[in-house]
Amino acid sequence: MNISSRTQHRHVIDFIFPIAVFFVFAASSLAVLILAANIYSSQTAEADNNYAARTSLSYINEKIRQNDADGGISLQTIEGRPCLTLESFLGDASYITYIYEYDGMLKELFIRSGIDISLSAGKDIMEVWDFSISEPEDGLLCFTSTDAKGNEITLITSERSTL
Repeated sequence: MNISSRTQHRHVIDFIFPIAVFFVFAASSLAVLILAANIYSSQTAEADNNYAARTSLSYINEKIRQNDADGGISLQTIEGRPCLTLESFLGDASYITYIYEYDGMLKELFIRSGIDISLSAGKDIMEVWDFSISEPEDGLLCFTSTDAKGNEITLITSERSTL
């Protein structure tokens, strides 16, 4: 009787131990999966926020490089808003590209020189939360874009043609 109860007891432990190990493994796997999902979600949200701020500044920097001609880049205030002004020539005609923030959107307006403009007529480029343009020193242009979380990203650039 003593031998059979030991055998039966050993068999119960042999059955319970692998099941317990399986449940510990399953719980650990679930915890790792939940942690990974949370990390992925937060990184994706952070990337989305940075995308808007960085992309707007990259766009402006590229437009400045495309239109880099001596005296062709300046800042103007139109309708109380600072605007990046890029002058270019197509044939005999002079055209101006205005880049500015208007109602939470980065906008661009390409128009022939000398024509009255309305900033509301510009083409939407992308949404921006806060955007500012300034000229801290003669020849330097400073652009600051803020993402949805309030993180500021700044671009300081100048015309290469005047260097």
